[in-house]
Amino acid sequence: MTTLVVGATGMVGGEVCKGLIAQGKSVRALVRAASDPAKVSRLQARGVETVQGDLRDRASLERACRGVDAVISTASSMPFAYKPGENDIQTTDLQGLTNLIDAAKAAQVHHFIYTSFSHNIDLDFPLRNAKRTVELHLKESGMTYTILRPSYFMEVWLNPVVGFDADNAKAAIYGDGSKPLSLIATRDVAEFAVQSLTALAARNATLELGGPEALTPLQVVKIFESMQGRTFEKQFVPANALKAQQEGATDPMQQSFSGLMRCYATGDPIEMQETLKAFPVRLTSVKEYAQQKLTPT
Repeated sequence: MTTLVVGATGMVGGEVCKGLIAQGKSVRALVRAASDPAKVSRLQARGVETVQGDLRDRASLERACRGVDAVISTASSMPFAYKPGENDIQTTDLQGLTNLIDAAKAAQVHHFIYTSFSHNIDLDFPLRNAKRTVELHLKESGMTYTILRPSYFMEVWLNPVVGFDADNAKAAIYGDGSKPLSLIATRDVAEFAVQSLTALAARNATLELGGPEALTPLQVVKIFESMQGRTFEKQFVPANALKAQQEGATDPMQQSFSGLMRCYATGDPIEMQETLKAFPVRLTSVKEYAQQKLTPT
């Protein structure tokens, strides 16, 4: 049976394709005309069938879903593909995913796996609202569903884009840095998606996902400091400043980033003990991630 992966050129989607191919599965990937040709070529070289389409084009989604037993969607306009009015929260994360669910249902797809984010990310902002709306639409579709709700991705939130610059020993700390977060690696989220295709525990289930330990942002910084042998320059961004930033933002992406930062500041611990009994995933620790990513000093 064939699995359609939507978001295959992204961080999680690419790992999903690798995992499925490693198991000898038949994989089809939806790619946009604007997708990076090098990423598309890498998918094809691994044995992934690519079909061109767009979440805004319902007809292309119907073609992509033909003959497919399952859909795994990791697609989002944020954080790296955002283009206002073209590839944004309204067109992609809300309407586009709604289109995909409807097309999958019409094509009699059996199982739909959707990547959302943690229940603790629950303030009023565009990306959160879009994801919760899509979750509900999927549940009401009649298809077997799995909703993956990962905590914050290490690859995004331990990155200079959001102020965590390990190479230069600088870190933005949202809030006071004392609230624990279960940071998770994208490849681990991908493994949960792959296992969800066959795990009974994934059927009509919502899975809260986190890393192997809940660490405060200050503890995360200490791990990097210890490994690099130098002290980080820490810039604290108070919660009230984040709230004012969100309220003053006019662009949905900026509103959403500010909302995500506010939720980051209040913590996102995820208990994984019971989940790991049904899904034998070896979770990546922050220390392991740091070992992989740090530039030698």
